[in-house]
Amino acid sequence: MTDIVDQQTRSRMMSGIRGKNTKPELALRRALHARGFRFRLHSGKVHGRPDLFLPKHRAAVFVHGCFWHRHEGCRYATVPATRPEFWRTKFDANVARDNAVRTRLLEGGWRVATVWECALRKPERLNNVVRIFEEWLLGTEGQIEIGATA
Repeated sequence: MTDIVDQQTRSRMMSGIRGKNTKPELALRRALHARGFRFRLHSGKVHGRPDLFLPKHRAAVFVHGCFWHRHEGCRYATVPATRPEFWRTKFDANVARDNAVRTRLLEGGWRVATVWECALRKPERLNNVVRIFEEWLLGTEGQIEIGATA
């Protein structure tokens, strides 16, 4: 199946998709800051440019969109009907890069948290996400994933 819009239109549409300062990321940042957590944003000094990192806790936080990063079992991780082979290739590359970044950070002594967009979609879930994150941050586990079931 071919694309339903021309290449220029598709390029314009794709360029409008933000990689930083997304709504879920901003919601998490506000909630964490309100709880007293201090963090840095999108630093190139940390491998993979995490959305947030907390140097005091040596923790990197990624706020992943369920669609782009393929949140397994999530209803938002759909595959578009147009050009499904293209999308699968793109998604596979995203997941492989995410895994490589996570592995390198863990091997480098960092702790890694992945907070999925679906966990931050409803405001009433945000406090629970922050509570789980805080427990993890003050604990000893190396990594955590927080999704809508949190």
